[in-house]
Amino acid sequence: MAITKAKKGEILAKLDEGLKKAETIVFVNFHGLQVGEATAFRKKLRESGVSYYVAKKTLVKRALESLGIKGTQPSFEGELGLAWSGDPIASAKGVYEFAKLYKEKIALLGGVYQGLYMSKEEINDLAAIPSREILLGQFVGMLNESIAKVVRVVDMKAKQMA
Repeated sequence: MAITKAKKGEILAKLDEGLKKAETIVFVNFHGLQVGEATAFRKKLRESGVSYYVAKKTLVKRALESLGIKGTQPSFEGELGLAWSGDPIASAKGVYEFAKLYKEKIALLGGVYQGLYMSKEEINDLAAIPSREILLGQFVGMLNESIAKVVRVVDMKAKQMA
């Protein structure tokens, strides 16, 4: 179905506005996704602060060219959706988590991270990074363990001296 020039201009303006603020952009193939599943997918992304938009590949390529992204653009196979966020990990993690539930229907095609194109594998690695809260919890646990070891050593020395 043909899109009017005015509609194309609106789509490009929306993409330009959103993508300029994005820290990470994820390219999503959503072939075979039912309407209810797509609605749940969009809702989950929105709750994470991630924007999601579906547009024609030619318009997406034009919008990405205007951003001046470096590297090799991944191929866009199938239906194309874009998920983006100001959070470096949120968009990749949101799509990755949903893709685990619907393996045959949603796939990551690649993405853009801080102005560089990334492959599918690199985006999957980015999505596998634990959340900030989990990383902080792990850090506090390591600190607590180190302090406990020092206390045990000091306690043993005190018992030996007594």
